Amino acid sequence: MAVTHSAATRNAIADAVLADIDIDAGAGTLEFQTSGAAEVATLTLTDPAGSVSGAVLTFSAITDDTSATGGTVDRFVIKSNLGGDRVLGNVLTSGGDINLSSLVVGVGDTVSISSLTYTAAP
Repeated sequence: MAVTHSAATRNAIADAVLADIDIDAGAGTLEFQTSGAAEVATLTLTDPAGSVSGAVLTFSAITDDTSATGGTVDRFVIKSNLGGDRVLGNVLTSGGDINLSSLVVGVGDTVSISSLTYTAAP
């Protein structure tokens, strides 16, 4: 049997993730990285980053990176405005924690995402 959490606990987890991203005044970031953790592109989150309902954190508008560093994206890190890693995950073209249309980003490219959610595990 898999471990599960109550709805209240899942909602509390999602609230805690949001609080961790918004730990201080100022916006956090969504950073796309290579497998070696080199920055490929950094997008700025809204402050506050989003809102939670039903154990789902839905991020507000995310500002495009219009001048990417470039590279092959393997993972992402959501950071607080203080810079600490808060959420980490993989990036693929399909079936990833975040899906991009292409994992190869050229120097100076614009990188954008249309929506982002985080769901606390059941």
